[in-house]
Amino acid sequence: MNLSSHEILIRPIVTEKSSSLMPNGKYTFEVHRSANKIQIRKAVEEVFKVKVLSVNTLNVRGKPKRMGAFKGTSRSWKKAIVSLPAGERIEFFEGVSASA
Repeated sequence: MNLSSHEILIRPIVTEKSSSLMPNGKYTFEVHRSANKIQIRKAVEEVFKVKVLSVNTLNVRGKPKRMGAFKGTSRSWKKAIVSLPAGERIEFFEGVSASA
């Protein structure tokens, strides 16, 4: 499956936990469900012009939800935590705070 870099990287994840990883050179993204670690690495390197050391991925399962009598689940998605070497940063994340 050929996906472009912008189709692989859906959005950055900015939470309190992911913000605490940023000083260590780790950045978190929501990625396409079918993207593998190699595709994610190439997409981050192409979009943000940085060198990637490693990529860790996990599938986040949807939680059960209710709206009155109707039962359902929130959507499932895939998360990638990208590690960069010391000294490299993604400027897109700089100045972003989870406590908004």
